[in-house]
Amino acid sequence: MTDRPPRTGLAAVSTALLAMSRHLEVRDVLKTITASARELLDAEYAALGVPDDHGGFAQFVVDGVSEQQWKAIGPLPRQHGVLAAMLQEARPERLADVRKDPRFEGWPSAHPELTDFLGMPIRDGEETIGALFLANKHCPAPQEGRCGFTAEDEELLGILAQHAAIALANARLHERSRELTIAEERSRLAHELHDAVSQKLFSLRLTAQAAAALVDRDPARAKGELQQVAALAAEAADELRAAVVELRPAALDEDGLVHTLRTQIQVLDRAHTARVTFDSCGVRALPATQEEALLRVAQEALHNALRHSGAGKVAVSLARRGQGAVLSVTDDGKGFEPRTVRRAGRHLGLVSMHDRAGGVGGTLTVRSTPGKGTTIEMEVPGG
Repeated sequence: MTDRPPRTGLAAVSTALLAMSRHLEVRDVLKTITASARELLDAEYAALGVPDDHGGFAQFVVDGVSEQQWKAIGPLPRQHGVLAAMLQEARPERLADVRKDPRFEGWPSAHPELTDFLGMPIRDGEETIGALFLANKHCPAPQEGRCGFTAEDEELLGILAQHAAIALANARLHERSRELTIAEERSRLAHELHDAVSQKLFSLRLTAQAAAALVDRDPARAKGELQQVAALAAEAADELRAAVVELRPAALDEDGLVHTLRTQIQVLDRAHTARVTFDSCGVRALPATQEEALLRVAQEALHNALRHSGAGKVAVSLARRGQGAVLSVTDDGKGFEPRTVRRAGRHLGLVSMHDRAGGVGGTLTVRSTPGKGTTIEMEVPGG
């Protein structure tokens, strides 16, 4: 907690808004918004939560709580009680004592004691992208007791939340632009590695054939050729290993399949003239191998639709089916004739997609008609 008196008036608001616009990383913007709100309204505690698709928070930033306290509190909160009401109803909440609210459901033992409470949703158009929470307003005259948040405080926090939505949206656009650059670089690297490994394997095959031809009539030269085979194989293995490490979908571990897919599709939608949409319904967490396979198939199918099909619209959906899930990627592009699927399969990566689906116990279905688009559907059983 700072010992400085809170800044007031237009200067304080201006300082808070400038601080929010100074950062481009989403995490930094969240932290700045939270700290600015706490100082501007002279509260003991402040927090900002960004909801996920699973009833919890993708990110939750606090100010006024020490790192040691935060670790002792435990996992991120779920969307319940007053927090859920704010996100679902998208309206401010100003309470004299949050503990007396009928929606209050308690907090972990290490959580600080909160009394007066002010919450404000952060909205980007019709979407609630976060919520600001303040608690325990400082009283300038302690002998008068705790003051509590006022209607003026609520109005001021509402202004701050409007600007926070702009700052957060700008930071997300920056990160998505960076993700697109990274995705393009990874794609370039993948192609380069593929070409390099292919050349290595071709050389390896010719060298092995030469060694086989020399075994009987010139064993010494054959031995040299075999040593070259070993060297080429080692180089190819190193390049493949580098590709696997570089292109591994690390975001899955942190963000989960739904969020990772949504983020990548939003980037593609901005980067291409085709309209790319994503919808998810009731998807539960799946085994890591299945989530990675679904992501890879979605990426391959999207690449085909956006690069080769001439589609104007591409719709991606991920829905729960039994204990598992089904992924669907549908485009309105030129399609192809299923009877030529072997030839098209090599070109469109269909063999690889079938292998990925089968490798995790799933199935892949391809439906396409010339002039009427293509649908790639992958189903996994869950676990």
